[in-house]
Amino acid sequence: MKNIAFYTILLSCLLSASCSKYLNETPQGVIFSQDLQDSTNTDAQVIACYSALGNDHYYTPWSSMWAYGSIRSGDAYKGGGGPGDIADFNALEVFNQVNNTWGTIDQAWYQLYVGIAYCNSTLQLINGLTTAQYPIKVERTAEVRFLRGHFYFLLKIMFNHIPWIDETIPKSAYDTVSNVSLTSDQLWTNIENDFAFASANLPLTQTDLGRATKGAAQAYLAKALIYHAYTQDNSNNVTGIDLTKMARVSTLCDSVINSGEYSLMPDFADNFLPQYRNNAEAVFAIQYSNNDGTPQGRVDAGHCLDYPMNVQYGCCGFHVPSNNLINAFKTDGNGLPEFDTFNDTDVVPTGDYTINTFDPRIDHTCAIPGHPYKYQTDLVYQGSWARQPQSYGYNLSLKEVVNYRDPSFQRFPPFMSSSKNWAIIRYSDVLLMKAEALIELGQQNLALPYINQVRQRAANSTTLLVQADGTPTSNYKLAIYQPGINCTWTQDYARQALRFERRLEFAMEGYRFFDLVRWGIAADYLNNYFSVEQTRTPHLAGASFQKNRDEYLPISQNQLNFSKGLYKQNTGW
Repeated sequence: MKNIAFYTILLSCLLSASCSKYLNETPQGVIFSQDLQDSTNTDAQVIACYSALGNDHYYTPWSSMWAYGSIRSGDAYKGGGGPGDIADFNALEVFNQVNNTWGTIDQAWYQLYVGIAYCNSTLQLINGLTTAQYPIKVERTAEVRFLRGHFYFLLKIMFNHIPWIDETIPKSAYDTVSNVSLTSDQLWTNIENDFAFASANLPLTQTDLGRATKGAAQAYLAKALIYHAYTQDNSNNVTGIDLTKMARVSTLCDSVINSGEYSLMPDFADNFLPQYRNNAEAVFAIQYSNNDGTPQGRVDAGHCLDYPMNVQYGCCGFHVPSNNLINAFKTDGNGLPEFDTFNDTDVVPTGDYTINTFDPRIDHTCAIPGHPYKYQTDLVYQGSWARQPQSYGYNLSLKEVVNYRDPSFQRFPPFMSSSKNWAIIRYSDVLLMKAEALIELGQQNLALPYINQVRQRAANSTTLLVQADGTPTSNYKLAIYQPGINCTWTQDYARQALRFERRLEFAMEGYRFFDLVRWGIAADYLNNYFSVEQTRTPHLAGASFQKNRDEYLPISQNQLNFSKGLYKQNTGW
């Protein structure tokens, strides 16, 4: 099967009649709507919508969300050359310096709406064709609505109150749509409707790898519903859980699980190695490429700051695992997480990963001095590769990077990245969403096997975690939950286990902060984190999370200005 090719088509409005007296010739390099309105060109425009998935930049990395979901969650420090190096990210990390004039907030909003504009323009083109002219009209509509749902999902979890603009709204009316025209419930329902349409009209498999499928749409619908299920008041407080929505989440996850199209990869590492792209666990992933006929290929620019400062790489030391996260990978004598005590002692300053026992996912997630870098036993990560250890310590993130010898690796000085795909939804997420829904429905015993599937795979993922002499990189011990033997599986305990499992499984993948917000625990969790972590790293001095404000980013001043006062600022800002 071929991989879907990505490229962007630049759309332009029709020239106004008044232009004709100055320019009578058709301009070169401009595509008009009438030129696109046939089946071939419309299909190309659908592909352009896919291209918007990864059109981010290191300054606004919304394809991976690490700047918005990792460094604001307690999982990561910003990293880089100090607090002033991309100061916007530092402000996001410490919360109390966020200003709605920051460019990264405005650019994230703008670029996500560019993706939505692609989708809306494409839907208008598709709607202008009959099924006879475009036999795959319904399927392509479903793909585009899936992609639009994705862009709106990101905007919703980041900004909460956003304007809903779809293909039925003419451009001349954009300035009449407020970001508070719809309630939060209505916005979630619109997003869910896009995924529901996609779910009903997409095939189980696609010939072109990378296109959305029925399973991807069902999984994303479940993800939207599980966020929507945690009801919030106008001050961002979680006031309850909608169990009807949780039941829908459970049913949708069943459909994905029972489809036979997905499974956990044998080794956790397989999800983060280029040779396993589009594997059985990748429910939906952003597709990147190189050697594709373009000067530099289509590389993952959103992660290009996250490599170490050594000769094989060279820049830029961002996205550093926090001491708190590394401590979270410790296990107790039974091989289970140390829920309440994991952070009482700090393993990072000791550098000793043999006295304690650890979840193997630590060495798939965190680059640690003395440990092989990205499974390269002949390239041991050194503390000297850290860019500013006095601020951020010596560790780095691993999932997003590649072996510098890998064919997917590419330099574009002074930066570098790769054409490795980046998964938006993995099958392990489906399993843990299913478990979460069951726990909240009071069926925690039924949730147990799903959590244990994820843990058992993690326990088995030690093959690549060896040093040059063949000895294990760290002292690994991980067990599944066995009620009556190593735990008491109550609803409260199961909820704690589920939330901890999500942290370990998806650490540094960009969504942790949004989990904390939807559970309603962000303020307490993060302020407790700051109280300890600021004693370990000076850059967090004074950091604090303001409840009823910091759950969402402010609407940027640029957007407020552009709307001429139509948009309303978020709570607390």
